[in-house]
Amino acid sequence: MSKFDWPALMRAGLYGLKLTPEQFWRLTPAELRLMLGQDGANAPLNRAGLDALLEAYPDQKNGQRDGECDGGE
Repeated sequence: MSKFDWPALMRAGLYGLKLTPEQFWRLTPAELRLMLGQDGANAPLNRAGLDALLEAYPDQKNGQRDGECDGGE
């Protein structure tokens, strides 16, 4: 069984995530890890990732004006 670093977890939850004490203590360790981006999956989306998505999936096609429908294609 691994020990939890409660002071560090509480600082991350209460100050970093701005949780109330009640919200913090209602979380499971798995939920807290997920909220902190420590679930072993991909890290939270950063600005570079968002920019890459915007470039790959633009809101408008080239030459299309704002509010103009593309006919569903």
